[in-house]
Amino acid sequence: MTSELSIYAARLREFIGICRDEFQVAASRFSTAEAQHADAEFNGLALVLFALQFSRNAPYQTICQARGVTPDSLTHWSQIPAVPTAAFKELELTCLPPEALTHVFHSSGTTEQRPSWHFHNAESLAVYEASLWPWFWHNLQFTSPDLRLVVLTPPPAQVPHSSLVHMFDTIRRRASADASAFVGRLSQDRSWVLDFESTARLMESSGCESKPILLLGTAFSFVHLLDELESKKLSFQLPPSSRVMETGGYKGRSRSLPKAQLHELITERLGVPASDIICEYGMSELCSQAYDQVSGEPSRITHHASRIFHFPPWARAQIVSPETGREVADGETGLIRVFDLANVFSVLAVQTEDLAIRRGDGFELLGRAQMAEPRGCSLMTV
Repeated sequence: MTSELSIYAARLREFIGICRDEFQVAASRFSTAEAQHADAEFNGLALVLFALQFSRNAPYQTICQARGVTPDSLTHWSQIPAVPTAAFKELELTCLPPEALTHVFHSSGTTEQRPSWHFHNAESLAVYEASLWPWFWHNLQFTSPDLRLVVLTPPPAQVPHSSLVHMFDTIRRRASADASAFVGRLSQDRSWVLDFESTARLMESSGCESKPILLLGTAFSFVHLLDELESKKLSFQLPPSSRVMETGGYKGRSRSLPKAQLHELITERLGVPASDIICEYGMSELCSQAYDQVSGEPSRITHHASRIFHFPPWARAQIVSPETGREVADGETGLIRVFDLANVFSVLAVQTEDLAIRRGDGFELLGRAQMAEPRGCSLMTV
């Protein structure tokens, strides 16, 4: 039943491999002719995938038919109906048969909220990992041959339904880093807490050996780490070329800090400059992630510079008006809508509840829309 989707998944992985070698021009530096060719290639892949999902994902087919859309009625990827993230809480939006559902990622949320469900099997996880790794590595630009990875989350065995932790573990495996890199754990109330002593030892040993660190975590985990450093009157000067990647928000897990202030504290207490702090945007309903790009010479980049997010070439983001559903003009604010070809076995078009300002083919993230349920890795539960 999924043979055609398997063929498509193999084709997409080939496309990702080609894109990996062309990232320098794929990141908003195309000429007009190149941009048209890239969009045509993406368009063809998206239309084929939409037709496959329409025929194999019954709840999605019902949604599309209610909107009067079928594979024969559209000609461009932007016309593909997007499913709101809230629908993943109510419907089994999967092309996989029940006996093939071997893994599921839950959205983050408070214990009172109903989580989203994004179903996977071994094949869909392989696509997910093929999507996340090259774009992560391209954006982090971590060049140290002796990788020191420190992850401020519990290990995957403790949170098996977290797509973020699965992502971090994929990075650990692909980078051949030590499993002890995970320095978080679950508390009795199932919230994420940090093993500060282990974290401090890893950072101290890295500094003594002059080996750069790749430090990954949620925004609230960094607040916990920074507050603990402040309470103990400690600071570190991580070796040059160290990188920090933070993601998610705060609600329910720590005090909230503006992005610029959080990054200023990271620089102050960990010694990592603004140019080496990267932000990630992702969610359990997607298989691809966006990373921010701060333009300018590294020595001149400040914590208050605009951070513009881009998805990889096999995904597209639109910023759409909440009132009309149409894409807004450059510089205007709307909701983020993502078309992710790596969502082979679920739904490729996802409508989020996150606000952003359109910046060319990227976006400047603002946060959750009012009246939307709080979500994000800052609310992670099991």
